[in-house]
Amino acid sequence: MVISTSRDLDRRPPGPSLPLADEPDALTIGRRIRYLRTQRGMTLEALAAAIDKAPSQVSMLENGRREPTIARLQAVARALDAGVEDLLDPRPPSRRDALELELERTQRGPLFDALGVKPVRVGRSLPTDAIEAILALRQELERLHSERALTPEEARRANTELRHDMRAHDNWFPDLEVVARRLLDGVGHRGGPLPQRQASDLAAHLGFEIHHVPDLPHSTRSVIDRRHHRVYLPSNGIRGRSDARSALLQALASHVLDHAEPRDYPELLRQRVEANYLCAALLLPERDAVRHLRAAKEQRAISIEDLRDAFAVSYETAAHRFTNLATKHLGIGVHFMKVHESGVIHKAYENDGVRFPTDALGTVEGQYVCKHWTARVVFGVPDRLAPYYQYTDTATGTYWCTSRVSDTPDGLFSVSVGVPYAQVKWFLGRETTARATSRCPDESCCRLPPAPLAQRWAGQAFPSARPHASMLAALPQGAMPGVDQTEVYEFLDRHAPA
Repeated sequence: MVISTSRDLDRRPPGPSLPLADEPDALTIGRRIRYLRTQRGMTLEALAAAIDKAPSQVSMLENGRREPTIARLQAVARALDAGVEDLLDPRPPSRRDALELELERTQRGPLFDALGVKPVRVGRSLPTDAIEAILALRQELERLHSERALTPEEARRANTELRHDMRAHDNWFPDLEVVARRLLDGVGHRGGPLPQRQASDLAAHLGFEIHHVPDLPHSTRSVIDRRHHRVYLPSNGIRGRSDARSALLQALASHVLDHAEPRDYPELLRQRVEANYLCAALLLPERDAVRHLRAAKEQRAISIEDLRDAFAVSYETAAHRFTNLATKHLGIGVHFMKVHESGVIHKAYENDGVRFPTDALGTVEGQYVCKHWTARVVFGVPDRLAPYYQYTDTATGTYWCTSRVSDTPDGLFSVSVGVPYAQVKWFLGRETTARATSRCPDESCCRLPPAPLAQRWAGQAFPSARPHASMLAALPQGAMPGVDQTEVYEFLDRHAPA
């Protein structure tokens, strides 16, 4: 996961983005040098002698392989009886040069590299129609790639790649931890939970005013107006959440990390993970959370509930944050799941060897959890106040899990954190006697109905499935996924200061 942390975090209002003027790159400058040289009937060797350089160096300059210095450009301009501005003109000198430049950039870009296509030599011997054909093929490949990027299959593939990357880093990203520390230091946070007051101070520190409004677009949790330096939040509280800090911090996190409209699913998912991670790192600062967890480990009393209560966050936020810190700071492998009451996995992470159900692409999200796993069994537990603990014997070993159920506008969800049997000695709840056996993906485990039930109803039922929209929807082109852009712009028009 590539993390962008380039935004200046000093106290100042974010300024408006200014359009950049067209500037020539090394390729364009090189083409203009070659064009002017040939126009004057000068050989490569003659120009090299005139500026006291080797012909190979001039060739690299003309081919855009070397960035020219101002002194070098002045020398070349004198030798060609031209002005430096003639060499710095960003326009290609001819249509043929424009085609050659585009082909050079294409061959040096990521598309040809990803396809393993070897570059062709771009010279005068290469016919113009051949260049045009290559560029037309490139355009078609980009179109097909763009179409593929909008499919649900691409979303699932991107989810799988992101989960592999998170596992490779043990779900701990030090760059984001550094950003969180700098932000907390900037508002004078001295440790422990982040008060609402300091969350508000953080917005001011970054140059934003907070505005609570009754008409926030229905498809959004928050809206940032970068032009007028405002953050809009719903006046009736954060929808589906009890923590008033969460939406504000996630909005500010996206601003701090320079998030823009995502071009594809991998970027969309990366942005969500980064914003969620930074938000959690602000709510549960690394130094304080690690101190709390290490003390709990020494007492063999690690508890997600205690972590939640110590930092006044939701259970899901505490569970997420535990996965960030458990392996790096405690040496504990861990897995996490958020599962809908239907049994469908919405979020998942593991680096402890547990085997999640997957499809043919290796995707976990959208798959059904075994009915004997803690994440499913917990829905049948009547006591929602006490945490539920369970051991589950699986094909890859025995795992202990703790799980809770929460009610949301989208239905009931369980949030579960689990560890291998060898690590359970550090956790509260290890004494539970609840135990189950899972043979999944063997269908006889929980997928097939009992024989008498199947005999009574086989061939007599035809249910109509209700798939969850987020599992099937493709990424809309030119818009933030799931957000009505027109509604957002109309909202900003209504609330913009006169």
